[in-house]
Amino acid sequence: MARPYWSGQIQISLVQFGVKLFVATEAKSDIHFHQIDRKSGERVRHQKVLASAVDEAPDEAADPVEKNQIVKGYEYSKGRYVTIEPEELAELRVPSKHTMEVTQFVDEADISPEFFEKPYFVVPENDAQGEAFATVRKALIDMKKVALSKIAFGGREHVVAIVPAGTDANGGMMAYTMRYAAELRDPAEYFRDIKKRTVDADSLALAKELIKRKAGQFDPSKFIDGYEVAVKELVDAKLKHVPLPKDEKPAATKGKVINLMDALRKSVSGKADEEEAKPAAEKKRGLSLVKSAAKKSARHETKTTHKRKSA
Repeated sequence: MARPYWSGQIQISLVQFGVKLFVATEAKSDIHFHQIDRKSGERVRHQKVLASAVDEAPDEAADPVEKNQIVKGYEYSKGRYVTIEPEELAELRVPSKHTMEVTQFVDEADISPEFFEKPYFVVPENDAQGEAFATVRKALIDMKKVALSKIAFGGREHVVAIVPAGTDANGGMMAYTMRYAAELRDPAEYFRDIKKRTVDADSLALAKELIKRKAGQFDPSKFIDGYEVAVKELVDAKLKHVPLPKDEKPAATKGKVINLMDALRKSVSGKADEEEAKPAAEKKRGLSLVKSAAKKSARHETKTTHKRKSA
Protein backbone atom coordinates (compact mmCIF):
# COMPACT_ATOMS: atom_id res chain seq x y z
CA MET A 1 0.00 0.00 0.00
CA ALA A 2 1.17 3.54 -0.76
CA ARG A 3 2.27 5.90 1.98
CA PRO A 4 -0.59 7.93 3.49
CA TYR A 5 -0.89 11.53 2.34
CA TRP A 6 -2.04 12.60 5.82
CA SER A 7 -2.31 10.92 9.21
CA GLY A 8 -4.17 12.30 12.21
CA GLN A 9 -7.37 12.18 14.23
CA ILE A 10 -11.07 12.57 13.51
CA GLN A 11 -12.73 14.18 16.53
CA ILE A 12 -16.48 14.34 17.19
CA SER A 13 -17.09 15.94 20.58
CA LEU A 14 -15.30 13.56 23.01
CA VAL A 15 -15.04 10.73 20.44
CA GLN A 16 -11.65 10.59 18.78
CA PHE A 17 -9.94 7.99 16.57
CA GLY A 18 -6.89 7.86 14.32
CA VAL A 19 -7.16 7.72 10.53
CA LYS A 20 -4.97 7.77 7.44
CA LEU A 21 -5.81 9.56 4.18
CA PHE A 22 -4.69 8.30 0.78
CA VAL A 23 -5.00 10.20 -2.50
CA ALA A 24 -7.85 8.53 -4.40
CA THR A 25 -6.89 9.69 -7.91
CA GLU A 26 -3.89 9.36 -10.20
CA ALA A 27 -2.96 10.71 -13.61
CA LYS A 28 -3.33 8.00 -16.23
CA SER A 29 -2.61 9.93 -19.42
CA ASP A 30 0.30 8.59 -21.48
CA ILE A 31 0.57 11.84 -23.44
CA HIS A 32 3.42 14.06 -22.24
CA PHE A 33 4.72 16.94 -24.32
CA HIS A 34 8.15 18.56 -24.03
CA GLN A 35 9.17 21.96 -25.33
CA ILE A 36 11.42 21.54 -28.38
CA ASP A 37 13.53 24.06 -30.31
CA ARG A 38 12.04 24.12 -33.82
CA LYS A 39 15.45 24.66 -35.49
CA SER A 40 17.63 22.12 -33.72
CA GLY A 41 14.95 19.68 -32.57
CA GLU A 42 16.51 19.63 -29.10
CA ARG A 43 14.63 19.87 -25.83
CA VAL A 44 14.43 23.29 -24.14
CA ARG A 45 15.44 23.49 -20.49
CA HIS A 46 14.20 26.16 -18.08
CA GLN A 47 16.46 27.75 -15.48
CA LYS A 48 15.61 29.91 -12.49
CA VAL A 49 17.43 33.23 -12.61
CA LEU A 50 17.23 36.58 -10.82
CA ALA A 51 14.40 38.70 -12.22
CA SER A 52 16.54 41.83 -11.78
CA ALA A 53 19.32 40.34 -13.93
CA VAL A 54 16.89 39.71 -16.77
CA ASP A 55 15.39 43.19 -16.46
CA GLU A 56 18.79 44.88 -16.54
CA ALA A 57 20.27 42.84 -19.40
CA PRO A 58 17.49 40.98 -21.26
CA ASP A 59 19.79 39.97 -24.13
CA GLU A 60 22.47 38.44 -21.90
CA ALA A 61 22.42 34.99 -20.30
CA ALA A 62 21.82 35.28 -16.56
CA ASP A 63 23.49 32.99 -14.02
CA PRO A 64 21.11 30.33 -12.66
CA VAL A 65 20.18 30.43 -8.96
CA GLU A 66 20.99 27.25 -7.02
CA LYS A 67 17.98 25.35 -5.66
CA ASN A 68 19.20 25.52 -2.04
CA GLN A 69 19.30 29.32 -2.29
CA ILE A 70 15.59 29.64 -3.16
CA VAL A 71 13.10 30.34 -0.33
CA LYS A 72 9.46 31.40 -0.25
CA GLY A 73 8.75 35.11 -0.08
CA TYR A 74 5.58 37.00 0.87
CA GLU A 75 5.17 40.35 -0.90
CA TYR A 76 3.88 42.73 1.79
CA SER A 77 4.27 45.81 -0.43
CA LYS A 78 5.25 46.40 -4.05
CA GLY A 79 8.67 44.79 -4.62
CA ARG A 80 9.29 44.15 -0.89
CA TYR A 81 9.25 40.64 0.56
CA VAL A 82 9.40 38.76 3.83
CA THR A 83 11.29 35.49 3.36
CA ILE A 84 9.87 32.39 5.04
CA GLU A 85 11.83 29.21 5.72
CA PRO A 86 10.30 25.70 5.30
CA GLU A 87 10.70 24.90 9.02
CA GLU A 88 8.80 28.08 9.91
CA LEU A 89 5.84 26.92 7.83
CA ALA A 90 6.04 23.46 9.40
CA GLU A 91 5.67 25.01 12.85
CA LEU A 92 2.58 27.10 12.07
CA ARG A 93 -0.11 26.88 14.78
CA VAL A 94 -2.95 25.26 12.80
CA PRO A 95 -4.88 22.62 14.82
CA SER A 96 -6.30 20.99 11.67
CA LYS A 97 -2.79 19.89 10.66
CA HIS A 98 -3.24 17.00 13.09
CA THR A 99 -6.96 16.74 13.86
CA MET A 100 -10.12 16.93 11.77
CA GLU A 101 -12.67 18.20 14.25
CA VAL A 102 -16.20 17.60 12.96
CA THR A 103 -18.23 20.76 13.55
CA GLN A 104 -21.46 19.87 11.75
CA PHE A 105 -23.46 17.08 10.08
CA VAL A 106 -25.53 17.92 7.00
CA ASP A 107 -27.81 16.05 4.61
CA GLU A 108 -26.10 14.63 1.53
CA ALA A 109 -28.41 16.64 -0.76
CA ASP A 110 -27.46 19.92 0.96
CA ILE A 111 -24.04 20.10 -0.72
CA SER A 112 -24.00 21.18 -4.37
CA PRO A 113 -21.56 19.21 -6.59
CA GLU A 114 -19.53 22.30 -7.53
CA PHE A 115 -18.20 22.53 -3.97
CA PHE A 116 -16.45 19.14 -4.14
CA GLU A 117 -12.82 19.27 -5.19
CA LYS A 118 -10.58 16.20 -4.64
CA PRO A 119 -11.29 12.74 -3.13
CA TYR A 120 -9.23 10.83 -0.55
CA PHE A 121 -9.62 7.34 0.89
CA VAL A 122 -10.03 7.31 4.68
CA VAL A 123 -9.02 4.18 6.64
CA PRO A 124 -8.50 3.46 10.36
CA GLU A 125 -4.96 4.14 11.55
CA ASN A 126 -4.79 0.62 13.06
CA ASP A 127 -7.03 -2.16 14.40
CA ALA A 128 -7.46 -0.38 17.73
CA GLN A 129 -9.25 2.48 15.94
CA GLY A 130 -11.55 0.13 14.01
CA GLU A 131 -14.50 0.05 16.42
CA ALA A 132 -14.96 3.84 16.60
CA PHE A 133 -14.34 4.15 12.86
CA ALA A 134 -16.99 1.51 12.00
CA THR A 135 -19.54 2.94 14.45
CA VAL A 136 -19.31 6.48 13.06
CA ARG A 137 -19.38 5.16 9.49
CA LYS A 138 -22.55 3.10 10.14
CA ALA A 139 -24.24 6.07 11.83
CA LEU A 140 -23.52 8.23 8.78
CA ILE A 141 -24.98 5.56 6.49
CA ASP A 142 -28.15 5.10 8.53
CA MET A 143 -28.80 8.82 8.92
CA LYS A 144 -27.63 9.74 5.39
CA LYS A 145 -25.44 12.50 6.75
CA VAL A 146 -22.12 14.07 5.76
CA ALA A 147 -19.59 15.14 8.39
CA LEU A 148 -18.02 18.56 7.82
CA SER A 149 -14.59 19.40 9.17
CA LYS A 150 -11.36 21.18 8.23
CA ILE A 151 -7.92 19.83 7.37
CA ALA A 152 -4.60 21.57 6.73
CA PHE A 153 -2.17 20.32 4.11
CA GLY A 154 -0.69 21.44 0.80
CA GLY A 155 -0.11 24.98 1.99
CA ARG A 156 -3.67 25.79 3.04
CA GLU A 157 -6.58 24.78 5.26
CA HIS A 158 -9.41 23.00 3.45
CA VAL A 159 -13.04 22.41 4.32
CA VAL A 160 -13.53 18.64 4.12
CA ALA A 161 -16.63 16.45 3.77
CA ILE A 162 -16.37 12.94 5.24
CA VAL A 163 -18.79 10.34 3.84
CA PRO A 164 -19.09 6.52 3.94
CA ALA A 165 -17.69 4.65 0.93
CA GLY A 166 -20.54 2.37 -0.12
CA THR A 167 -23.13 0.82 2.17
CA ASP A 168 -21.47 -2.52 3.01
CA ALA A 169 -21.16 -3.59 6.63
CA ASN A 170 -17.37 -3.36 6.37
CA GLY A 171 -15.71 -0.63 4.40
CA GLY A 172 -13.96 2.68 4.44
CA MET A 173 -14.88 6.32 4.13
CA MET A 174 -14.12 9.11 1.68
CA ALA A 175 -12.92 12.61 2.46
CA TYR A 176 -13.54 15.30 -0.15
CA THR A 177 -11.70 18.61 0.06
CA MET A 178 -14.12 21.39 -0.80
CA ARG A 179 -14.01 24.84 -2.32
CA TYR A 180 -14.77 27.87 -0.19
CA ALA A 181 -17.84 29.89 -1.16
CA ALA A 182 -15.60 32.84 -2.07
CA GLU A 183 -13.82 30.66 -4.67
CA LEU A 184 -17.00 30.06 -6.65
CA ARG A 185 -18.16 32.74 -9.03
CA ASP A 186 -21.70 34.05 -8.62
CA PRO A 187 -23.88 32.04 -11.04
CA ALA A 188 -26.38 34.89 -11.25
CA GLU A 189 -23.79 36.89 -13.17
CA TYR A 190 -23.87 34.26 -15.93
CA PHE A 191 -27.51 33.10 -15.78
CA ARG A 192 -29.33 36.42 -15.40
CA ASP A 193 -29.52 37.10 -19.15
CA ILE A 194 -31.22 33.76 -19.90
CA LYS A 195 -34.77 34.58 -20.89
CA LYS A 196 -37.60 32.86 -19.06
CA ARG A 197 -39.58 30.57 -21.33
CA THR A 198 -42.75 28.54 -21.11
CA VAL A 199 -41.93 24.90 -21.84
CA ASP A 200 -44.26 23.21 -24.33
CA ALA A 201 -45.94 20.16 -22.77
CA ASP A 202 -45.46 17.92 -25.85
CA SER A 203 -41.78 18.85 -26.16
CA LEU A 204 -41.30 18.18 -22.46
CA ALA A 205 -42.95 14.74 -22.76
CA LEU A 206 -40.65 13.81 -25.68
CA ALA A 207 -37.58 15.10 -23.80
CA LYS A 208 -38.51 12.96 -20.80
CA GLU A 209 -38.97 9.92 -23.06
CA LEU A 210 -35.54 10.54 -24.62
CA ILE A 211 -33.94 10.74 -21.18
CA LYS A 212 -35.75 7.56 -20.13
CA ARG A 213 -34.44 5.64 -23.15
CA LYS A 214 -30.86 6.72 -22.58
CA ALA A 215 -30.95 6.23 -18.80
CA GLY A 216 -28.71 3.59 -17.21
CA GLN A 217 -26.30 2.76 -14.43
CA PHE A 218 -23.17 4.89 -14.30
CA ASP A 219 -20.15 2.85 -15.45
CA PRO A 220 -16.96 4.96 -15.31
CA SER A 221 -14.98 2.32 -17.24
CA LYS A 222 -16.96 3.19 -20.39
CA PHE A 223 -15.46 6.68 -20.55
CA ILE A 224 -12.02 7.21 -22.12
CA ASP A 225 -9.95 10.29 -22.92
CA GLY A 226 -10.72 10.85 -26.61
CA TYR A 227 -8.14 13.64 -26.84
CA GLU A 228 -5.38 11.24 -25.75
CA VAL A 229 -6.50 8.70 -28.35
CA ALA A 230 -6.48 11.35 -31.09
CA VAL A 231 -2.98 12.57 -30.15
CA LYS A 232 -1.67 8.98 -30.27
CA GLU A 233 -3.20 8.59 -33.75
CA LEU A 234 -1.48 11.82 -34.81
CA VAL A 235 1.91 10.69 -33.44
CA ASP A 236 1.52 7.26 -35.06
CA ALA A 237 0.72 8.84 -38.43
CA LYS A 238 3.77 11.13 -38.20
CA LEU A 239 6.07 8.19 -37.37
CA LYS A 240 4.69 6.16 -40.31
CA HIS A 241 4.76 9.15 -42.70
CA VAL A 242 1.12 8.70 -43.67
CA PRO A 243 -1.59 11.38 -44.08
CA LEU A 244 -2.37 13.04 -40.77
CA PRO A 245 -5.86 12.39 -39.34
CA LYS A 246 -7.91 15.57 -39.26
CA ASP A 247 -11.27 16.57 -37.85
CA GLU A 248 -13.46 16.62 -40.95
CA LYS A 249 -16.68 17.28 -39.05
CA PRO A 250 -18.04 20.66 -40.19
CA ALA A 251 -18.18 23.33 -37.53
CA ALA A 252 -21.65 23.92 -36.12
CA THR A 253 -23.35 26.94 -37.64
CA LYS A 254 -23.48 29.69 -35.05
CA GLY A 255 -27.01 30.58 -34.05
CA LYS A 256 -28.49 27.81 -36.18
CA VAL A 257 -32.26 27.54 -35.65
CA ILE A 258 -33.59 23.99 -35.28
CA ASN A 259 -37.09 22.66 -35.02
CA LEU A 260 -37.11 21.28 -31.49
CA MET A 261 -40.14 19.04 -31.96
CA ASP A 262 -38.68 17.45 -35.13
CA ALA A 263 -35.35 16.86 -33.40
CA LEU A 264 -37.04 15.29 -30.38
CA ARG A 265 -39.29 13.07 -32.52
CA LYS A 266 -36.33 11.81 -34.58
CA SER A 267 -34.31 11.19 -31.43
CA VAL A 268 -37.10 9.17 -29.79
CA SER A 269 -37.95 7.27 -33.00
CA GLY A 270 -34.36 6.09 -33.43
CA LYS A 271 -33.60 8.04 -36.63
CA ALA A 272 -30.97 10.00 -34.75
CA ASP A 273 -29.00 6.77 -34.25
CA GLU A 274 -28.84 6.39 -38.03
CA GLU A 275 -27.51 9.95 -38.35
CA GLU A 276 -24.92 9.33 -35.63
CA ALA A 277 -23.83 6.11 -37.35
CA LYS A 278 -22.87 7.95 -40.55
CA PRO A 279 -19.87 9.86 -39.08
CA ALA A 280 -18.68 6.62 -37.44
CA ALA A 281 -18.77 4.84 -40.82
CA GLU A 282 -16.99 7.76 -42.46
CA LYS A 283 -14.33 7.64 -39.74
CA LYS A 284 -13.77 3.94 -40.43
CA ARG A 285 -13.35 4.71 -44.14
CA GLY A 286 -10.92 7.46 -43.23
CA LEU A 287 -8.89 5.07 -41.08
CA SER A 288 -8.84 2.51 -43.88
CA LEU A 289 -7.48 5.19 -46.22
CA VAL A 290 -4.74 5.95 -43.70
CA LYS A 291 -3.92 2.26 -43.43
CA SER A 292 -3.86 1.82 -47.21
CA ALA A 293 -1.63 4.88 -47.51
CA ALA A 294 0.68 3.36 -44.93
CA LYS A 295 0.80 0.09 -46.89
CA LYS A 296 1.58 1.97 -50.12
CA SER A 297 4.31 3.90 -48.34
CA ALA A 298 5.76 0.66 -46.97
CA ARG A 299 5.67 -0.99 -50.45
CA HIS A 300 7.34 2.06 -51.96
CA GLU A 301 10.12 1.95 -49.36
CA THR A 302 10.61 -1.79 -50.00
CA LYS A 303 10.87 -1.25 -53.80
CA THR A 304 13.32 1.63 -53.33
CA THR A 305 15.50 -0.47 -51.02
CA HIS A 306 15.42 -3.37 -53.47
CA LYS A 307 16.49 -1.10 -56.37
CA ARG A 308 19.38 0.28 -54.28
CA LYS A 309 20.58 -3.22 -53.46
CA SER A 310 20.32 -4.25 -57.12
CA ALA A 311 22.34 -1.19 -58.12
